[in-house]
Amino acid sequence: MPSGDNWQSDVLRDLRGGTPQHQQPVPQQQHQQHQQQQGPGAPERPGTPAPGPASAYGYPQQQAYTDPPPHHQQAHAYQEQAHAYQQQPAVQQQPRAARRVTPDSRPVLDKRLAAAAVKPRRGEALGARALRAVRRTVSSSAAREVADSAATAEVLQQAVTTGRQIAVTSIRGGSGKTTVAALLGATYAHYRQDPVLLVEADPALGSLPLRLGAESLRWTTGDLAGLVEPQMSLLDVTGYLVQLPGNAWLLPGSQGQVGAMLDTAGYERVMVSLRRFFGVTVVDCETLPAEVARTALSAAQARVLTVPATLEGIASTRAVLEWMRNLPPHVLASTVVVLTEVAPHPGVDLGRATQELTEAGVTVTVLPYDRHLASGGTIRTDLLARATRQAATRLAAGVFQLSQKQR
Repeated sequence: MPSGDNWQSDVLRDLRGGTPQHQQPVPQQQHQQHQQQQGPGAPERPGTPAPGPASAYGYPQQQAYTDPPPHHQQAHAYQEQAHAYQQQPAVQQQPRAARRVTPDSRPVLDKRLAAAAVKPRRGEALGARALRAVRRTVSSSAAREVADSAATAEVLQQAVTTGRQIAVTSIRGGSGKTTVAALLGATYAHYRQDPVLLVEADPALGSLPLRLGAESLRWTTGDLAGLVEPQMSLLDVTGYLVQLPGNAWLLPGSQGQVGAMLDTAGYERVMVSLRRFFGVTVVDCETLPAEVARTALSAAQARVLTVPATLEGIASTRAVLEWMRNLPPHVLASTVVVLTEVAPHPGVDLGRATQELTEAGVTVTVLPYDRHLASGGTIRTDLLARATRQAATRLAAGVFQLSQKQR
């Protein structure tokens, strides 16, 4: 088993074509079958694994490698390999008995609907930004902010021995569940060197692809459940995913159509197979008490429960937390409740609400109101208010720390 320090290096070295001493290369005929692909950027069904060091059940032996190059060189090589793999032309192959029909690529948003969108707004008004700049100039808060940012970045960049899965769910719609999942995924992709995966386990017309800025979709979580195999490599897997900015990838839950299905067995098969390839996986779940959402929460190393900062939302969440006391103790201990401000002026005392929910045994944080997030559409981190970016980064660091405490 590779060490925690070199786990990312092993996966990325796999992509660069190094072959461990203990593994024989795959015959050329099998390698040609592996190159099959349907349409640009998405293989129809992988065959046998490509030549490389990945074994059928895990990572190669660490002693087969020399000293790895720096992390930024590994990430750059990985990006080039993944891009080249997705651009390869399709190769004809004889049909199989269990062959699946390749779904057509569909746009995330119809062009006529996209034309109705207006220019995205900044998270805070110009006057608020100017006032904050003046305050930072005449105070000593700038040094503290730099120190806090460095400490948070150090937490987010910690190495992992096995992939961490973080499940985001809610008890009702409109609580900012998908928004929080997108912010977490973007934060991990920004700070970490290893690949980050965002999974949409909400097939009922989920909006995660739109919030992440994806342009088109083809394969879904339910599709991949019938295709994933233990011997697949990272390049095999990424052929079914949507590449996002940075080192992040998206596995959608549907193609924007009513009737998409995802059962518990399919979800478990996908998550178990993909866990070894990605340092952090953020799962946008269905709302509770859906069966897949309960499975995702129990299998994750950390959990995020989004709650609208309203009296009804806080009362319902308190009841859910009381129910969760009957679950194993680590479930509550590794759960973070996020109070999302859905209006500029919440109708509750956030300080008192935080205290009430904290007494149930969970960590509570507040995601402040942000005009850019409230307007919907693709999230642009450069347009977020400074307070929103800081809250999202602190949330990502806190959830990641909790996940590190679990196996």
